[in-house]
Amino acid sequence: MNLQQPHFHDDEAARVYFERIRWPDGRVCPHCGVIGGEYVTKRPGRYRCGAKECRKDFSTTTGTVMEQSHVGLSKWLWVFYQMCASKKGISAHQIRRSLGVSMKAAWFMAHRVREAMKAGGLAAQLGGPGKVVEVDETYHGKIAEAAGEYSKRRKGSTTKRGGRRSIGDKRAIVTLVERGGKARTFHVANADLPTVQQIVRENIAKESRLHTDGSGLYIVVGREFAEHASVDHSQEEYVRYEPTGPVHNNSAESYFSVFKRGMKGVYQHCQEKHLHRYLVEFDFRHNTRSRLGIEDKERADLALAGAEGKRLTYRRTHGGGHVAR
Repeated sequence: MNLQQPHFHDDEAARVYFERIRWPDGRVCPHCGVIGGEYVTKRPGRYRCGAKECRKDFSTTTGTVMEQSHVGLSKWLWVFYQMCASKKGISAHQIRRSLGVSMKAAWFMAHRVREAMKAGGLAAQLGGPGKVVEVDETYHGKIAEAAGEYSKRRKGSTTKRGGRRSIGDKRAIVTLVERGGKARTFHVANADLPTVQQIVRENIAKESRLHTDGSGLYIVVGREFAEHASVDHSQEEYVRYEPTGPVHNNSAESYFSVFKRGMKGVYQHCQEKHLHRYLVEFDFRHNTRSRLGIEDKERADLALAGAEGKRLTYRRTHGGGHVAR
């Protein structure tokens, strides 16, 4: 998409563009759900519901993550597009410099876009008959928020205290990646046996073929699936060819590679309480990637469509200390 298009620079053009995405079959009152019963008020972009029981005013952004924002809608569409088109994300500092808004506004806008990217409702299980789902865990960012401080060892951790930083000092992340399909990622307090087994059981269809590394976390739960195959990284085994197809965990490893490059190279700082929002962002871009036939424009439109029915207040996102930029 050409960033010179009118809806990135003109709020009226942005309103028309967003209305086509949000209400393809006619305007719908966000308050009562009446379709096509509104009439235009004297304020541009403002409508009043014609239903006798309602009669409430609404605009294009009512009932979305952009509601009550003082930032122009054209700038919102620019942020949606940039966050969807940039494989590793775009920092709030870059948004601030490009749009001329405050750092507070830029950071909050980015979090609202991530809220729009979040999948709603009950998500279907990954995999199915004949499909491969890869499972892996990784660790990113220290648990202790204060600079130069390491946290105390978490309960149940087998890592040693003091000295070098170990996985007991880091935030645990578990990802499920359907090969050739979608990913689903979780930030957990501990990537221990009960936690990982619960995630695997609840999110992967039992008819799937499960591929993991040699971790003991998957030995028992792997027996519940059509097949469980693993590769032993300690023996420098990264792919093995069998009659049923190649056995590897490379799709999950690739997901983590993009995620970590984005978090280190673009966002740089992230409080643990916000980590799940960034995982949503990387999941969304992975699940709407070009290989699945979805390009930048369509990806941004999908994120805009997801903005409806969601709210995110500044109080829910704001916190002291370092935040992702």
